[in-house]
Order: sequence, then C-alpha cells, then structure tokens
Amino acid sequence: MLYIGTDLKKTSEKVMMCSERSRAVLICGKRGSGKSFTLGVVAEELVLKTNSLVIIIDPIGIYWSMCFPACENQSPSIGVRLLVAGDPAKRYSPQVLAKMADVGLTYQSIRVNPSDLSPDSWCDLFDLDINSPLGMALYRGVLETSKTNPKYGLSELMFAIGNCPTSNPSTIQALENRIDIARRWDIFNDPYQNTWDVLAPDKINVLDLSGIDPGTQGLRALIVSLLCRNLFAQRTEDRRKEALGVACQIPPVWLLMDEGHQFVPQGKKALSSEVLTRWVKEGRQPGLSLAIATQQPSALNSEVLSQCDVLIAHKLTSGDDIAAVNKLSQTYMQGDLGLYIKGVKRPGEVIFWDDQQEKVSLVKVRDRYTQHGGEDRAGLDDWSCYIADCLDAQKCLFLANQGQQVPSCQG
Repeated sequence: MLYIGTDLKKTSEKVMMCSERSRAVLICGKRGSGKSFTLGVVAEELVLKTNSLVIIIDPIGIYWSMCFPACENQSPSIGVRLLVAGDPAKRYSPQVLAKMADVGLTYQSIRVNPSDLSPDSWCDLFDLDINSPLGMALYRGVLETSKTNPKYGLSELMFAIGNCPTSNPSTIQALENRIDIARRWDIFNDPYQNTWDVLAPDKINVLDLSGIDPGTQGLRALIVSLLCRNLFAQRTEDRRKEALGVACQIPPVWLLMDEGHQFVPQGKKALSSEVLTRWVKEGRQPGLSLAIATQQPSALNSEVLSQCDVLIAHKLTSGDDIAAVNKLSQTYMQGDLGLYIKGVKRPGEVIFWDDQQEKVSLVKVRDRYTQHGGEDRAGLDDWSCYIADCLDAQKCLFLANQGQQVPSCQG
C-alpha cells in the first residue's frame, strides 16, 4: 500500500493507495497547485515499497533533485538514475556535468533503436504520406532493411534507400537527407541495445527530455513511444515466464509521466499516443501501470482518461478541465467529482478517489522524503543561482532550509 497523505476529515487516518495490481492514476491541477510534487510522492512510495521498475518521464527537467533528501539526515535514502536522451555532453554544459559528479548524481545515456520503428512510424516521423513517392520509397526501404537485419541501424536503412531500383534519384536524395538529419538528432542506437539494460530496478529512473525541443519532429514523443513499446513487449514475455517460474528480464513497470497531455493529447495524434493508449487498456496482464500528471485534463486523450481508476486532483478552475474529470464520476459517489474538487482550497490538498476502494476523500498530501525541484525560481533570486542553470542552487536551497549560511554562486 502506498501512503499518499492524511484524511483532512479524519486527521488520524492515513490515506493509502493499493499497488498490488496494475493501476492507471490521473494527477491533475492548475499550474502551481502541486501536481508535480504529488507525482514525486507516488514515485517515492513505489521505489520504497514495491519491487517495480519506476520510470519518470520528465519533460521539464525537475525530478533530478530527488537525489537530495528533503531535510538533513532524512532517511530512507532514495537513489536516482538520470537518463539522458543522447550524449550527456551535448545536452548539458561541462559545468553541470561536473556538478552532477560532485553531488553524486549518476546519469546514463539512453537511445532508441531505429529498427523498433514500424514503416508507418518512420513515415509519421518525417510527416510523409504513405502514398506519396517519398512515403512509398521510405516504407519499402524500411521493410527491405528489416528483412535483411531485424536489428538494423541507420546506415543499413540509408543503404537500402539508396539502392532502391524503383525510386528516382531526387526521391533517394530527399530521403537520404532526412536519414542524415535523424542521425544528427543523436537519439538512435548503433549498434542495437535493449532498453532495459540502462534502467536501474532499485532506483527512480528519471528520463530527462527537457533538453529536446518538443517541436522537433516530435522527438520527445518518439523516445517515449519506443521506450514503452520495448517495455510492453518484454513484460508480455516476462509475464509468461513468471507464470512458469522462469527468471525475468524486468519486473512490473510503473511509468510516471509529467505534462502527460504532450504525449497522449486529445483530438490529435502524437507518436506516443497509440502505445500509451494500449498501455492503459491492456497493461494489467503484463503488469504495466501509469501515473499521468497534467494541468489540463481536458487536453488528455479521452480513451486514456476513461481508463483511470485513481484520481488525485489538486485545485482546478477551468470548466473544461472539471468537465473532463467529471467523466470519472461513479454512481456510489454523493455527487460529481467536480463538486468534491470545489472543496480543495489550499496547496497540498487534493481530492483522492480510488475506484478499487469506492471512496472519495479530501486529503493533505504527505511531505516529501526527497527535494522537490519544481519550486518557484523567485525564491532563489537572493542567492544569484537557479536550479535550471546550476546544481549548486539545490544545495543552497537545502542549506537555507536548515538555517545555514548560503554561499553565493553564479550559474
């Protein structure tokens, strides 16, 4: 059972969430209401109390701070592995990498495999109509390459496209230019690598996507899509092994995702939409759970929203967002969820609904064991340092919280 907080109407009663089976959790609230803080609480509980593989998809670059305790001599200690899409030396400055080493924050490069994309996904990646000359040539090239080598790299794909007898030179040149651009994104493996080889089962794995432009060919969504597809396939195989008493590659997976509407939006398609929808619909048997945080529930794909069986709602004021959450209302409630949410007045308060327990509570979220990196920057201005630019900022914040002298540092 995961400890979420305390019931505000029954102050001695702890509010717990069952994690013994696959769950789909929606954490929502307007900007600054504390949803990222709460997502961190769920991550802490999971890594401390379950044997799950815990992964946080972090598009805003704040969860690395979970490597620091919330206060001096805080225990238990929680480990963090920072996953960096591509080469860390290209994503971060030398000063930041040096500070990571100084504070003991381990990081690991993570890349995706070109052969994990289907022919359709390759066309979607470059926004090519599958019936256009470019789309047809790319589709054929991917098919032919995968027949020759199911674990092909970009070089093999480039060779197949360049030697297609039915494509004219201008089409080949245009596709070769696109593959070359893909190579310079620095997110593809060569040679092939199993995704789970870079994941730490005993730590919180934080996939930092903040250094990748969200508008560049949907690369954030592409990375999430391929990561989830690999985990889904492996967990499907491992579930059979578990039933037969055979050793598995990876344990059940909890995927925690901030700004979830970026990866599975309503009314439009992202490269990660299909696999995430399948994750919540079919993930129970292979042991796949999702906790998705968003400030816009109305912008979240309705198929994913409808599968959520746990709601942790901070303050919401938008009519569209309240209407979206109301769709989760059940007959055993005394009213719509929107009515409950109106009772949320202060930061740290949430409406907690668990369909398994058939219960709705007004809850004060527990304190964090680890430091929350989503604090307002204004609080750091007096020290001339910023979390986004200098890891010393987190040290300064820690010292200030302990009443100790804060050194001046320039990020």
